[in-house]
Amino acid sequence: MNMHPSDLEISSERAKAEAALAVLRDWASRATPTEVAELDPAISRLLPEADDFANYPALRRAYPEDFEASEAYRDTLPDLQNGPESLIKGAKRQIQHVGISNFRLPIRFHSRDSHDAGGDLTLETSVTGTVSLDAEKKGINMSRIMRSFYKHSERTFSFDVIQAALRDYKADLNSFDARIQMRFSFPVKRASLRSGLSGYQYYDIALELVETNGKMTEIMHLDYVYSSTCPCSLELSEHARRTRHQLATPHSQRSVARISVEVRDRADTLWFEDLIDLCRAAVPTETQVMVKREDEQAFAELNAANPIFVEDAARLFAQNLENDPRIGDFRIIASHQESLHSHDAVSVLTEGETFAAQSLDPKLFATLFHVG
Repeated sequence: MNMHPSDLEISSERAKAEAALAVLRDWASRATPTEVAELDPAISRLLPEADDFANYPALRRAYPEDFEASEAYRDTLPDLQNGPESLIKGAKRQIQHVGISNFRLPIRFHSRDSHDAGGDLTLETSVTGTVSLDAEKKGINMSRIMRSFYKHSERTFSFDVIQAALRDYKADLNSFDARIQMRFSFPVKRASLRSGLSGYQYYDIALELVETNGKMTEIMHLDYVYSSTCPCSLELSEHARRTRHQLATPHSQRSVARISVEVRDRADTLWFEDLIDLCRAAVPTETQVMVKREDEQAFAELNAANPIFVEDAARLFAQNLENDPRIGDFRIIASHQESLHSHDAVSVLTEGETFAAQSLDPKLFATLFHVG
């Protein structure tokens, strides 16, 4: 057989490679898995006991401060949430709402008083943002909701700006329905009843924008905290005084009404203070901030002048809401947290389809508990 020079070179190189492999296998058979991996993780695949050896080198434990993720590098990163339909776990069903809850940031708000004075209020705000998810989609990138919201967070927030943020992340996530809710504590300075003192009352308020089937609904929520004196207990106490000269006191308790309204007339702004004033006019026994003895006496007199059952409270709030043309559908949830009973007295009154529901959250009324 004739051997050409190039064939001889190949044969010689192969012999050298076989000899080198034999040396490598001999060394690897006596080396630790870590030593093999440090030399080259590919070596472990050449060994009979490949499963016993680490297939990755010892990893660096120091954070790479100088590493920068280039566009090309970012393109290589895995994105399971935008993976194929085959990755879906469970039933392939549409999800009505998926997103994030309670991410916080400072937001500037117009208020009725600050608007007249030419200024705004900056308040810590908790944001919930969700979108619908088609049955054929694996998931969404949650951070896109936050990025869309931060894009608008430097602007004074109104329903118009919330709407812009909602449309942005709805487009980013290719979704058909979306919702944004912003919760914050809104301060209003209140004067005491008789002493002339004043202090800040804080109101839990939420703004909600919901888009369903292309229709936008703007909703304002308010928790109004007041005192409720039981009319029955008041009459029984007076009966004891009158018939038996027996000192008796009617029972009163801290009470909460969660008022939710559809904001209808945008030409005439429904300010936060306007909704608060509607509640204070309906049930004037709002809990007090600064109190001296004369204020405490005045509050007792105010409660005696306005005794209410929980049914009365719901109807009084409803009367004021239905008479305001800026308000469409509404819902009133009232809870009188009884000082007589070991349970609470509650009521729910709704107007319109927006808040109509056959079922309530089992822990709904527990969320109406307000600590001082």
